[in-house]
Amino acid sequence: MTGEKFRALRVEESPGGGFRRRVVERDLAELPDHEVLIRVHYSSLNYKDALSAAGNRGVTRRYPHTPGIDAAGVVVESRSPQCRPGDEVVVSGYDLGMNTPGGLGQYIRVPAAWVLPRPAQLSLRQCMMYGAAGFTAAQCLARLVDFPVRPEDGRILVTGATGGVGMVALAMLARLGYQVHAVTGKADQADFLRKFGAARVLSRAEATDGSGRMMLKGKWAGVVDTVGGAILATAIKSCRYGALATCCGNAASPDLPLNVYPFILRGVTLAGIDSAECPRAHRLAIWQRLATEWQVPDLTEMITEIYLDGVEEKIEDILRGRHRGRILVNLA
Repeated sequence: MTGEKFRALRVEESPGGGFRRRVVERDLAELPDHEVLIRVHYSSLNYKDALSAAGNRGVTRRYPHTPGIDAAGVVVESRSPQCRPGDEVVVSGYDLGMNTPGGLGQYIRVPAAWVLPRPAQLSLRQCMMYGAAGFTAAQCLARLVDFPVRPEDGRILVTGATGGVGMVALAMLARLGYQVHAVTGKADQADFLRKFGAARVLSRAEATDGSGRMMLKGKWAGVVDTVGGAILATAIKSCRYGALATCCGNAASPDLPLNVYPFILRGVTLAGIDSAECPRAHRLAIWQRLATEWQVPDLTEMITEIYLDGVEEKIEDILRGRHRGRILVNLA
């Protein structure tokens, strides 16, 4: 297939400084020499993709580059017995879309170790409706459920609830019977969050303590935090005895202005959630739970579906905090 052209988003450094994004034609020969060539049918747009597309060197070191940390498609060529042409597969995380050309192109070529079989209960489209965000939300839920934090133990706080991770986490927790309080900076989305099961919707101001106190009244049996910073610190200081807080994002801040008292006086546990490098066996288990008992029945209501030419506008929405839910990219 060498010489075949395909369309991809391309992020380039502008001669006058800054970065520009455009959809271009590329040649398959330009892809890295890995074992598995995949025709991408669906991808999704995530916060990390927007950072890469904006020229963030902490995400992507070298440009020009094609972002896209998610891809679902069909194997075209393979030098590995693990994958066969015609297999429907999912690739999410690892270095895809960071420094390896990603899923915002119609083809990717990746190491076989990154490739997972499509869960039998999900279509390729459904896999990318969840994507990295849904996978991350499911990891947070797994930590809570397996800890265990049970519905009868008390309320769960979900921050950044209008984002992809937060919204999927909210819906899954509510479906399992947890009482979920959701934090968002978008007051006009409160009714939308209640539709997915939020018992109460809090503003960022309500979720941020400015008193300087070492600990606050215990409210939360568990936390799913996607934003970091003062909101996460406040949530931890507001945890009940023996609570578990999961941390998977830094959209607000990478800093954590906190003391040790919640940990040594209330036995609070802080669990970091990594979706990029988690082991293969863990990935398979999480995808299976997403595909079965944790499926979100009204997931389509969280989804905005676009094509490759619409990615630029949605990247700007993400960078400016204007997006809601999940963005599915159709490359089929």
